[in-house]
Amino acid sequence: MKKVLATIVLLTLNLLLISFSAAAQTEQAEMADAMRSNGKIYVVVVVCLIILFGLIGYVFRIDRKLSKLEKQQKD
Repeated sequence: MKKVLATIVLLTLNLLLISFSAAAQTEQAEMADAMRSNGKIYVVVVVCLIILFGLIGYVFRIDRKLSKLEKQQKD
């Protein structure tokens, strides 16, 4: 029952995100155009990628530590 509920929640969130992205595409991105013309958009992209990779690395590090603790607890 929990799996079904989790699937329904995830499906609902995905549909909401799709509808938000579709609505956001109809507006003009004047700030993005200005940043792109100045070359600053690349700085924004690099900073976002650094944050994303940092979060992914953090999650993997926490996962390894948890696995190690679980293994120690079993022994």
